[in-house]
Amino acid sequence: MATVTLKNIPDDLYDQIKHSAQTNRRSINSEIITCIEQSLRGRKVNPKTILAAARALRKKTSGQLFTEEGITKIKRAGRP
Repeated sequence: MATVTLKNIPDDLYDQIKHSAQTNRRSINSEIITCIEQSLRGRKVNPKTILAAARALRKKTSGQLFTEEGITKIKRAGRP
């Protein structure tokens, strides 16, 4: 594999990369590679897969009423 050295990265951009890497539990190097891959290769979207997932979710949640209060309660469950 090739090695590339990045120079003169603006501090604010480096901070964003570092934060993103921590959030995704990756090294900074892995995060940069992931960003480059997503930028150059894009994400291939299969409409049939997305529709199938949406239909499954709709079926799973049909008949249930979600309120803002209920959603907030679920999000906070198990958190201090």
